Amino acid sequence: MLVGMITDDRTELPSASTQDGSYPRPQLLRSEWLDISGPWGFAFDVGGEGLRQRWYNRTEFDQTIVVPFPPESAASGVHDTGFHNVLWYHRQLSDDDIRASGHVEGRRLIVRFGAVDYRAIVWVNGERVGSHEGGHTPFSFDITDVIQPGGENHLVVRVEDDPLDVSQPRGKQDWRESPHVIWYHRTSGIWQPVWLESVPVFAIDWIHWRSDDATAQVHARVGLTAAPAAGAMLEVELDFAGKVLGRASVLVGSAEVELHIPLARQTNGQAYHELLWSPRRPRLIDARVTLSMDGERTDAVASYLGLRSAVVDRGVFLLNDRPLYVKSVLNQGYWPESHLAAPSADALRDEVQLIKDLGFNATRMHQKFEDPRFLFWADRLGLMVWGEAPANFTFTPTSVRRTVREWLEVVHRDFSHPSIVTWVPLNESWGVQHIAHDASMRHYAASLVDLTKALDPTRPVVSNDGWEQVDTDILGIHDYEGDADILRERYRDRTAVDELLAGVGPAGRRLVVRGDVSEAPVMLTEFGGISFDIELTKDAWGYTDATTAAEFQVRLESVMRAVHDSRVLAGFCYTQLSDTLQETNGLVRADRTPKLPVEVIRKAMVGPIERRPWEPRDPWEPWE
Repeated sequence: MLVGMITDDRTELPSASTQDGSYPRPQLLRSEWLDISGPWGFAFDVGGEGLRQRWYNRTEFDQTIVVPFPPESAASGVHDTGFHNVLWYHRQLSDDDIRASGHVEGRRLIVRFGAVDYRAIVWVNGERVGSHEGGHTPFSFDITDVIQPGGENHLVVRVEDDPLDVSQPRGKQDWRESPHVIWYHRTSGIWQPVWLESVPVFAIDWIHWRSDDATAQVHARVGLTAAPAAGAMLEVELDFAGKVLGRASVLVGSAEVELHIPLARQTNGQAYHELLWSPRRPRLIDARVTLSMDGERTDAVASYLGLRSAVVDRGVFLLNDRPLYVKSVLNQGYWPESHLAAPSADALRDEVQLIKDLGFNATRMHQKFEDPRFLFWADRLGLMVWGEAPANFTFTPTSVRRTVREWLEVVHRDFSHPSIVTWVPLNESWGVQHIAHDASMRHYAASLVDLTKALDPTRPVVSNDGWEQVDTDILGIHDYEGDADILRERYRDRTAVDELLAGVGPAGRRLVVRGDVSEAPVMLTEFGGISFDIELTKDAWGYTDATTAAEFQVRLESVMRAVHDSRVLAGFCYTQLSDTLQETNGLVRADRTPKLPVEVIRKAMVGPIERRPWEPRDPWEPWE
């Protein structure tokens, strides 16, 4: 698929904020690119002989797989859920493919991968062009020098994904052959788009956007593929609804450049809120970033950003310096036909819209770094996101290195999405099972908090969501108590929460093992989990059960009333959005069909109309 054909005429750069959501890097939109997903050659390397037998020189494999769907899934056409450690992929690149990517002589041809689980080596025409480790983060290679113009070109990928290696960040992917309890079928191999893109020798490689309301400025940090020669200039222009908000330019002296763009309009203290991003009014600012050499434009990309701040203070979560009550839902990002891979780009948009339709203003992506195209729709439609790391299940130097590497890569990848308002590097002590009495695990958790804030000081960090938290910004509590009266009593006010903190939490774990949470917002970040198994699923699982729609509605409304009655909770995250294989505690089925009328679920989640004591009455508040 060829998308976004434009020339180098500056006026024809696309509007990144209104793109169609198909481009895999939505905040760095280029003129031309070619999605090379679809049918590829495929083989399982059962005996592990592929490298010795030089399969990277092959021009075909016996099987066919539909990329980017994992071979365990039905959508891939392979649908083999057994243990397979090594996978091989092949895709011929024709001259038409290379031309369609926009490539011409004098430019560089890049092959990009959204995500490959877990370890990949890439060859073109038998020449190794690079490797990458980490199952959830993007990577790319320059293949210009190994392409044969006018001839056949062959792209081969070897993927290694050991299903028994629990030191790999894997999230909910099961290490058993069949899913059990809350773990699911694996997602191996290529599971996000693969595409070709042609760029100049000196090109814009990445952008980090950050806004500062206090100084009415936008800060841009731009990474280039290399440091250009003297005379290079980088220019940024921002606009909203076709009107220029500000521009800045700077001479380029290195491969990483920082610019500060004043926004004169934002100095009006009575009107600055009109451009702020929020769930109710998700304003996006378009950006054009241009690289010039000796006065001649050599590269340009379209991007977007949101003006917003996300902090915690005095027991509440503040969006744009105003209290916001977080109404979130746990989202596994799993589809029965395609597993962790989205069935289509449109499915990601539909998911965001469904969450909003059900009354939520936020979602917690659980044990998964979600596809950036989902984050685009969250940015555009107005859905806050908690970015959570997929866990491993052991504590070793190897598992620590692997987790930190992927965590740093995703914080870099997603830094500029206004929808992401909180980072969650650890969950329920997964991978740090003995954190309560093992000082090394506590140091590790604290270091993840500090490292995240060193790279991104603009968002709160939840160190170990659920219990046994270390230096956390938000006190997130997991409590699957099914009795609404008990739940109401536990979270009636600050005194009740302090009693929990002084003793043992609902799951039989201490809630905090290090750090002062006396002024941290308190949120019930997992609760509910009511199983209503419409499909009569084998080994159906949930925390409590309902056997009819009427019973499910009564239980759901009862639990939600208890939560809304609390005078201490600053937000919640209901478990969960959709049924996922045997875990049947979703508000909707696995196919995203609601189990109750949408308006019934929405009313339960939104709660009473009356404002909480700390919610202001400004007419432009960003919350719902």
